[in-house]
Formats: sequence, structure tokens, C-alpha cells
Amino acid sequence: MKLSRLFLMLGLLAILTGCASSTPRMAEVRAFAADSPKLGAYHELTERYRNTYQREQPYLSPDADARERQLDANRQQACDDFVKLQYGLQAYMQTLGKLAGDNQYDLEDQVKAIGSGIKEWPDSGLDSRHVNAFAGLTRLIARGLTRPLQENAVNDILRDGQQPVQDVLDAMRTLLRLYDKSNDNEQKIVLGMLESAIPFVDPQRERLLLALARSQQQEKQAEYRLIGLRYTLARKNLDLIEQRHRALVEQLPTKQ
Repeated sequence: MKLSRLFLMLGLLAILTGCASSTPRMAEVRAFAADSPKLGAYHELTERYRNTYQREQPYLSPDADARERQLDANRQQACDDFVKLQYGLQAYMQTLGKLAGDNQYDLEDQVKAIGSGIKEWPDSGLDSRHVNAFAGLTRLIARGLTRPLQENAVNDILRDGQQPVQDVLDAMRTLLRLYDKSNDNEQKIVLGMLESAIPFVDPQRERLLLALARSQQQEKQAEYRLIGLRYTLARKNLDLIEQRHRALVEQLPTKQ
């Protein structure tokens, strides 16, 4: 008799869990989680920023090279933290999706990647508010992974994640502005060097060198135009995630 009651309770729990995950609201949460790959544009630009010196180096004067090499050492360390912001926000979104009944997400690697936290990088604009927000987000992810699949768990995570998500998005926007500024500086260095050097190439004696230089100039111009579009896309994706998260928060039931 006791065994039959246990099976009955387990059956009811499965039914209730299934019902919770099949509501229109939980479908919206799963759709929000499905937007997490849009953070890939931010990741791509972070890695591009990380590799700035490698692209600039052939075009630098000796004095500029020494200066940029020192900046590169700091940049490498900072980017380890910058990319964690994306991992943390993505894991938060997918944790919500998992709680809402989407079982496609394996968060183990992402949780490991963000476990050590981040620190402040004042020169980049990443400050204590952003660090604390990221720490809050990681706590919510850890908490969410131990909760059963139910709408109440989703609502609790959304409610407590409202401010940390806003602050992490603010940090990512701040860093995108930094990347954009760095890209403008790189463009000036690279195209400036090519523009100043090409007129001094003898078109008769150094035809191949001139052709290669002009080809490089065209390729770099096209590259910087494309990167400009990637910055626009990355910002739009962050805005979309913010809007969809705010909409879910605004639909939260009043806490009893």
C-alpha cells in the first residue's frame, strides 16, 4: 500500500512538473533561453580585442611596439574576465530554460568557467558594481541548478536576477565601447601606416610590393567596415536580451 502511494505521488509530481513547463509563460522563458547564442557576437569581439597587438605589431614603430606590448600583457589578463561575463549571462539564461522544461542545456562546463569569479579592471570601466553583479548571477545559477522544474523556481530566479542581469549587461556594453575605441585606434595605426608608405613605393621598380600593399589596404578597409557592423549587431543583441528579460520580470506574479 505504501509503495502504491509512493508511485502515485511520483506520478502526480511528474504531471505537475509537465503542466508547469507547458504553460505559455514557460514557453516564453524557454524562448528567452534560446536567445543565449546571440551573446556569441560579444564573445567574438572580446577575442578580437584580446588579439589586438598581434594584428597591430607589423605596422608599429619601435617605440609604439614597446608601448603596445605592455598594454597587451594587461589586455590578456583582463579578457579572461571579460569573456566570463558572457559565460555567466548565458548560463543564467540557460538555467532559466532548464527550469522551464528545456533539457537541451548542459551547464557543467559553463559553471566551471565562471566559478572563479572576476575582478575590477578600472581602466576598462569594469568596476565593483559589475563584479558584485556577476557574483550575484553565479549564485543564482548555482541555486537554480538545485531547484526542481517548476514555475515558482523560474519566478524566484527571475525576481532575484533582475538587477544583476541589468548590471552585467551594462558591463558588457561598457566593454563593447572599449573594444570599439580600440578598433578605431587600430584602424588609424594600420591604415595610416599603409597610406603614408604606399606613395613612396616606386611603381616601376617595386610593382609587386605596390600591388601587395594596395591589396592589403583594401582588405583592411573591408575588415574594419565588417567589424563596425559586428559591434552594431552585438549591441542590438544585448538590447534584445535586456528587453526580453525585462518583459519576463514585469510579468512576475506579486510575491506573497
